[in-house]
Amino acid sequence: TRCKKDYENAIKYYTEALELNPANAIYYSNRSLAYLRTECYGYALADATKALEIDKNYIKGYYRRATSNMALGKFKAALKDYETVVRVRPNDKDAKMKYQECNKIVKQKAFERAIASDEIKKSVVDSLDIENMTIEDEYAGPKLEDGKVTLKFMKEMMDWFKDQKKLHRKCAYQILVQVKEVLSKLPSLVEITLKETEKITICGDTHGQFYDLLNIFELNGLPSQTNPYLFNGDFVDRGSFSVEVILTLFGFKLLYPDCFHLLRGNHETDNMNQMYGFEGEVKAKYTAQMFQLFSEVFQWLPLAQCINSKVLVMHGGLFSEDGVTLDDLRKIDRNRQPPDSGPMCDLLWSDPQPQNGRSISKRGVSCQFGPDVTERFLEQNKLDFIVRSHEVKAEGYEVTHSGKCITVFSAPNYCDQMGNKGAYIHLRGSDLKPEFHQFTAVNILSFLFQKSSVIVFQICLQLPH
Repeated sequence: TRCKKDYENAIKYYTEALELNPANAIYYSNRSLAYLRTECYGYALADATKALEIDKNYIKGYYRRATSNMALGKFKAALKDYETVVRVRPNDKDAKMKYQECNKIVKQKAFERAIASDEIKKSVVDSLDIENMTIEDEYAGPKLEDGKVTLKFMKEMMDWFKDQKKLHRKCAYQILVQVKEVLSKLPSLVEITLKETEKITICGDTHGQFYDLLNIFELNGLPSQTNPYLFNGDFVDRGSFSVEVILTLFGFKLLYPDCFHLLRGNHETDNMNQMYGFEGEVKAKYTAQMFQLFSEVFQWLPLAQCINSKVLVMHGGLFSEDGVTLDDLRKIDRNRQPPDSGPMCDLLWSDPQPQNGRSISKRGVSCQFGPDVTERFLEQNKLDFIVRSHEVKAEGYEVTHSGKCITVFSAPNYCDQMGNKGAYIHLRGSDLKPEFHQFTAVNILSFLFQKSSVIVFQICLQLPH
């Protein structure tokens, strides 16, 4: 498996080659592929489009452009290009499969729109009869105690998940219904105060890497009233154990509603879940109905958190326009799928850049913002710095914009191939000075061999990555 560095080098070399030969469609197409692999979908789309401007008969260009549009959730545009590829190459099995997959999504979206306009959307909760769901006698796993999450239940559930066993659907539904209730009462901007003696741990993306989540708790202690956590979005997708990660995080939110904080990431959205694995995982482990409930719950996750009126935490970053205030964030109506632009979109999607000003996003959504943008925002809102996640960093964290923009990413060896460290941050009430803690990926295979469970090992390998 190639690591991120190889693709970054490829981008560098193709960029140099294009400076010498700017009319080479193949160079643009190949750089587009490298951008796709590093998740710079906006740049990938631009390069594929450029390749086709140079040579409209270059079939790989259509393929790359379709892949970029798929990644950006622009399914109709992708379908048009896949049609072109399939027409020219009728025997290309991969192209035919991608075309069928894309066509299915386009039809499904049209169907969903038709239904949505026909009736006011009812909550899944209204159609559930959790009380009368029976837990079979043969189920030996954890159960909520009188319908409540307890520390004993949480420890048992994590052990159960560690052995790759499934929580009973009744318990999963109980957690989801209760956490929806808790989250829906929170503001879009959560504001907390740390006392002099208190500290909070901020974690970045976890992306379904359950064993690495357990490792964070092993290294840094379980969440508790005296050991608060903030998980900064992107709990699901990519990794094979997204259900286990999210149920664990939701369980702790119910156990410690005032000391365990969760913010929404760009992957707590329907489009992303459809493309990057969570929807499929929930349907495989439970049902389509349960995925619908997850989707409803995700819409209630807060979008940002302010600590001691000095540090602002969000998943993505700052805004496409100047002048956004904390009050604007408080007023966001978040119970929805994120729009394509505006403050809600930016909070989930934007990225910092080293140069001043703003530029088009490498992702094709929101923008990139420079140190001057950060400086002006902090000054206007009387803040010291921002903490965000959303980007893989080799060391697990990165400090940019003269210390005023900090990135933290907590999924080590992301997608089993990036080779990056994970990190989390301690912030203390006394000085709010960030303290970084790094960790490396847990070897799941050695854990499974310890359990000497060949069957579990086989299941693990078969799960989608």
